Amino acid sequence: MYYLVYGLLYLMSLLPMWLLYGLSDGIALLLYAVIRYRRSVVLNNLRIAFPEKTETERGRIARRFYRNFTDSFMETIKLLSASPAFLKKRLVMDNPGLLDVFYDQGRKLQVHLGHLFNWEIGNVAIPMHTRYDFLVAYMPIDNKVFERLFLHLRSRTGSIPLPATRMQRAILPYRNQQYILALVADQSPGGPENSYWLNFFGRPTPFVRGPERGARIGDIPVVFARFYKERRGHYRVALTTIADHPAQLPEGELTRRYRTLLEDAIRQQPENWLWSHKRWKYAWSEEWASFWIDEGINSLPK
Repeated sequence: MYYLVYGLLYLMSLLPMWLLYGLSDGIALLLYAVIRYRRSVVLNNLRIAFPEKTETERGRIARRFYRNFTDSFMETIKLLSASPAFLKKRLVMDNPGLLDVFYDQGRKLQVHLGHLFNWEIGNVAIPMHTRYDFLVAYMPIDNKVFERLFLHLRSRTGSIPLPATRMQRAILPYRNQQYILALVADQSPGGPENSYWLNFFGRPTPFVRGPERGARIGDIPVVFARFYKERRGHYRVALTTIADHPAQLPEGELTRRYRTLLEDAIRQQPENWLWSHKRWKYAWSEEWASFWIDEGINSLPK
């Protein structure tokens, strides 16, 4: 079954981008207007994030999101056969020298990113911009065929996928060498009791603790990678140092800085974030007060 699926998708990846984008337009319209795939989730998330916008404005963002969503799917298929020249043309890194600075210091590095399109292109293209070994935490897929397919796709240019569910064991072989560990840090946590809580778009929101804790324990520098879309099929990545020495920061500060950078990136290009996942599926409760890390005595929700 794997070879059949891989063969069909590989043949599809050979199609020109204009044709793949034509298919994307049709699928986006189908998902939004006919199937209404997670449309209520998308619109509810947008109401939470942008209460100041009208329904018409939020609807416009939603329609653009669906096109970006299906574009990213087509672009991911294209990655099965994409050449290095294609990848370098489609994804440009603004300041790759920042990675060299930390590498020349002999330090490991964490890169925190969010579900900003198209992170899959970044996963495949970024190894060509750095001397580091590029480790990428990922959530395993239940379907074994697609799990194998995505592992192949994500590792074809040198990325090393590590299952987030077994991270401590998976990273052991690399503990004595320099690496970048890429973490999509806006994943919804497994439970509200294992989270840092802080405001995100004005609403109490749990964030996973692992990225901050790992950086602070190892005093590993952390860089935020902001993906933004210049035009259809063309992306840029801007790198910003979140913390040079995380171990010197008070607990929660790293996550607060990440939250601020991520929210700013989303506000600048709201259609470019993955609104179809349930980012606010956990309701705030006073029993989580000990996990609240936002700043200011008045920031704790009432």
